[in-house]
Amino acid sequence: MKITDFFSLLGGLALFLYGMQMMSNGLEAAAGNKMKQILEKLTANRFLGVLVGAGITAVIQSSSATTVMVVGFVNSGMMTLKQAVWIIMGANIGTTITGQLIALDVGQLAPLFAFAGVALIVFVKKQKVHHYGLIVAGLGILFIGMEMMSGAMMPLRESEAFVSLMTKFSNPVLGILAGMIFTAIIQSSSASVGILQALAASGLIGLPNAVFVLFGQNIGTCITAILAAIGTNRNAKRTTVIHLLFNVIGTTIFTIVCILTPLTSLVESFTPGNVSAQIANMHTLFNIVTTLLLLPFGTYLADLAVKILPEKKEEMEGVMHMEFIRPMETKRDTQIGLSAIAVTGIKNELHRMIGMAKENVDKSFVCVKDGKAGLLEEVREREDYIDYLNKEISKYISKVLVNESNPGDSQYISALFKVCGNVERIGDHAMNICEYTNMIEKQGITFSEEVKEEIDKMREVCGKALEFLVEIEDNSGKNIQAIEDFEQKIDDMTEDYRKKQLIRMQKGTCSEEGCIIYSEMLTDFERIGDHILNIGQEMGMGKVGA
Repeated sequence: MKITDFFSLLGGLALFLYGMQMMSNGLEAAAGNKMKQILEKLTANRFLGVLVGAGITAVIQSSSATTVMVVGFVNSGMMTLKQAVWIIMGANIGTTITGQLIALDVGQLAPLFAFAGVALIVFVKKQKVHHYGLIVAGLGILFIGMEMMSGAMMPLRESEAFVSLMTKFSNPVLGILAGMIFTAIIQSSSASVGILQALAASGLIGLPNAVFVLFGQNIGTCITAILAAIGTNRNAKRTTVIHLLFNVIGTTIFTIVCILTPLTSLVESFTPGNVSAQIANMHTLFNIVTTLLLLPFGTYLADLAVKILPEKKEEMEGVMHMEFIRPMETKRDTQIGLSAIAVTGIKNELHRMIGMAKENVDKSFVCVKDGKAGLLEEVREREDYIDYLNKEISKYISKVLVNESNPGDSQYISALFKVCGNVERIGDHAMNICEYTNMIEKQGITFSEEVKEEIDKMREVCGKALEFLVEIEDNSGKNIQAIEDFEQKIDDMTEDYRKKQLIRMQKGTCSEEGCIIYSEMLTDFERIGDHILNIGQEMGMGKVGA
């Protein structure tokens, strides 16, 4: 094998992987956050879930990319662990499409696909058509890369050492290990199976030697999801365990069957003389049969994953952290489903922030009413947490917007950025109210029963308004009106209480210090209402609870 052949092999692999990336980016740009709506409707049923997983993987030609997407969905809270099982099973079926297309020699049409896709991108002005062009062009480039790899490996037929190495893969353990390691290195079972088919097409390996390598490749592809799960929550890590369990169980079953029965010879008889097709057929058979065998036990797989990785709540107790967002550190986060993952994760973290702000607002009014600063430290700690979430969510949104290619999703994610700032400001006003208790306690200020009743009413309306923000579930005009009514009520109460305060001042029934503090508190109360309205308007009224 000449050095130029080696360069061709690397170039072919690069084109193959880049083609998959183009298809993934095209699907992400075309679907964006709509991916969430599709999955919510279809993953409730295990059979539909399998079909969705297979369909998405067939489009992007990568089970690894689909599984990484599912890890993100589970981490962000938009998908349950049991729903993820069906998608993973389907992904394993969908990834066999690549091998079948290679076996059918679709590569001959690869330049036509590449030209058609590029033509859609270059000559059509409509942005949505560009996304579909990426998918089509990616498919063409993928198969051009496969043709390059196949041609580059032709000279290896003359190498006795390489041919001798291929014969050693008839040993199940060596074959499985070789498949695992190679696939783990290039992080694509589609690419590694394609290379195996290219070796077969070059006459370097037959199905009896290739079959165990093929099984090992199914295990090796799990490495991508495992890497993606680093830094995610425990449920997301369990998703990778399910993926690994599926392929390990399938490999164990098929290895035993191939050793004890003439399954390999039977598959060879389907397409005699075409080893590439034989590998594709065995790959398809492996994943379909394993899915059918494990489909009735999908929930048990999820339960087993929970037992393997049990809950460890103490790990994050007392530590500031984001529960639903995995910080983006590499370009790997340009995976499909990023918009849906990002939006859901951000909204769930904002729910946490709103909940913390609500708790602080509630505690702050209690402190002022009682005239005691006993809860001040608790409120301050929670305010520090709100500030931490504001900073981390804002950083995350900034990175998401760099990778976001869907204009509609970009606009909505930008709105979430503003929401985050408004929630943080509510926390600041709650902190202001709570800190008034230092002066109240120090100077021995007491409020009349009338003022205490007013404080209770302020506390009640703020609590209801903040709770409403979290519970909104649709984009109806009714919700828009409701949040505007809350803000108007806060404005009316502020005006009413200021008038009553003036009357008390004229009558001399309140101290100067008490009047100043109460006036400042009314300002904070009114500002909280303004920020609640801002949040409702930016979130599109209803999307926060979706």
